[in-house]
Amino acid sequence: MRGRLITIEGLDGAGKSTLAMSLRAELARDRPVRLLREPGGVALSERIRELVKDPGLRCDLRAEALLYAAARAQLVDELLAPLLAGGTWVLLDRFVDSSLAYQGAGRGLGVEPIAALNAFATGGLQPDRTLLLRVDPAIARARQRERGVPPDRLEREAEAFFCAIAAAYDELAAGDPQRIRVLEADVPAQQVLSLAVAALADLGSGLHGPLDCERS
Repeated sequence: MRGRLITIEGLDGAGKSTLAMSLRAELARDRPVRLLREPGGVALSERIRELVKDPGLRCDLRAEALLYAAARAQLVDELLAPLLAGGTWVLLDRFVDSSLAYQGAGRGLGVEPIAALNAFATGGLQPDRTLLLRVDPAIARARQRERGVPPDRLEREAEAFFCAIAAAYDELAAGDPQRIRVLEADVPAQQVLSLAVAALADLGSGLHGPLDCERS
């Protein structure tokens, strides 16, 4: 049986990494699960990650979009497609929706051109479910500052950039409510996990927690 592709989206600081790690532990009770990140996951894509995040590099907006798409194409070919074909469930921290929001809306390149570029890059691969962590951009920025880590190239952008991204994510979710499930991320991490597990209820049996209550 084919595995499932579950993507986690949202602004930096929304809690994607925290949710990804706890959700992996939850899902792994009953099935093989692999947690991956974007850009990255395989050697070539990790090299591209270093480039797009480097604050010392100037990167043309179209070049940025192409680099993300290239990293994604390599990840799909080298790892994602084989894992899914082998029955593994994949949790992926960011996927195409990130480019639609960040490059399409935030950079002003247009959602449709970026969608076409990434359809080519991924061979049309679609997530089975996307968990969108919704958080106020100001809260997300404050969480980033609390980490004490120097901001990367994108994290240095102005507030308007992140507001445009947040609005784009909301539009994507409104346009595809079956795939994209919105989770309010300004609640405790355990509550976000419970909401995430419930949002995956229809993808497969054997999940724990809130799912069991919903089926009773």
